[in-house]
Amino acid sequence: MKKSIEIVAFEPQHSNHFYNLNVDWLEKFFYVEPYDKKVLSNPKAYIIDTGGYIFFAKLKEEIVGTVALINQKDFFELSKMAVSPKYQGFKIGQQLMDYCIDFAKQQQWKSITLYSHRKLVPAIKLYKKVGFIEVELEKDSHYERSDIKMKLDL
Repeated sequence: MKKSIEIVAFEPQHSNHFYNLNVDWLEKFFYVEPYDKKVLSNPKAYIIDTGGYIFFAKLKEEIVGTVALINQKDFFELSKMAVSPKYQGFKIGQQLMDYCIDFAKQQQWKSITLYSHRKLVPAIKLYKKVGFIEVELEKDSHYERSDIKMKLDL
């Protein structure tokens, strides 16, 4: 069953949802790196104010997922995608992904890049399904945990 969600843009009162949704999955699969803590603790300063975007999946009045498009100067990074554990399996990640791709096309971006880890099998499967392809991962990636870099040409 596909949940009927609304995608909404970042508002400061959503900061705690952005932090909690991401820390939940990071602690489940990895750990919260210093870079994560910095960005998640102050998304307005590190994402919004630097030309990036954050979106939330809202089901009725509840925030159930989030994703960010971070301006990395040379490219936009799809990052910090998380869905509440109790709503996983309802294609909310897919809806967030589709929204970001449509948004990027409207902005006339040439591509979107992401960093991930191969053990996140459902995520990697979703990225490939929408057209992301693996590209060379630089040695000094800003995530210690990343072992795959993917790019979607728009």
